[in-house]
Amino acid sequence: MSSSTVSLYLDPQIRDWVLFPITVVMILVGILRHYVVLLLQSPPKKLARNAIREQRALVRSQILRATSANSPLPPSYYKAVSQYLSQAFADGTYLKDGPPKGDAPASAPPNPLTDPNAMEGMMAGMKTQMVMMVPQMVIMGWINFFFQGFVLIKLPFPLTLGFKSMLQRGVETPDMDVRWVSSLSWYFLNFFGLNGLYRLILGGENSADSSRDMTTPFAAAAAATPQPGQAQDYNKLFKAERDNLEFSEGLHSWVAKDVDTRILQKYGRLSADAK
Repeated sequence: MSSSTVSLYLDPQIRDWVLFPITVVMILVGILRHYVVLLLQSPPKKLARNAIREQRALVRSQILRATSANSPLPPSYYKAVSQYLSQAFADGTYLKDGPPKGDAPASAPPNPLTDPNAMEGMMAGMKTQMVMMVPQMVIMGWINFFFQGFVLIKLPFPLTLGFKSMLQRGVETPDMDVRWVSSLSWYFLNFFGLNGLYRLILGGENSADSSRDMTTPFAAAAAATPQPGQAQDYNKLFKAERDNLEFSEGLHSWVAKDVDTRILQKYGRLSADAK
């Protein structure tokens, strides 16, 4: 018989006892693991006062430079603040460890394998990934054991034959319409297709997102912890910021310069040629 003449009718109990349970279980497991990940996350450690002061000094200088073209500060005040920050950066006033000594060797970046904070971050990343991966492995084993070879649903739109291997995993029937979906393929469709529902229920920054499962525990831990050579050297950053401050002083323009004349010209109290 040709594939166009073959009709396939599904028992409604397949819908009630296979299709809906797989979907509901995956939704509930995703929500559950989101809250488990939240419970496993440790609260962020507070930075020392000197470390916060070091970071804020750099941010303050960057904001000062970013607003130099339309600065709210008059030239005298801007120059005073800029020169103060430049001198403080040169002296190392804002460094958390104090001004560097002339004969002190350059500090090497910390080794994450010996740093307790880095090791704690790696372990937290691995625990989070285990919570992500283990439920999916259990669900896949449950589907393969109880519902292997089941055909669950027929998609209401036409598809090319290239989708057959993706939609009919576990069902080796070459003459079946490509729109029929097997139980294992329905699992993968839910695995990648429920992210929008999770964002709607749990918010954008949720831990049920299946794209997080595509990374390995070691890759997630590496992304969550600083690597050797990536530690910020604020002494060098401050030296570079000094040059940037000196350059931005030449670009300074007070936003309130000749403001009285501009207001009078705007409301017609003064001719446009007058200064």
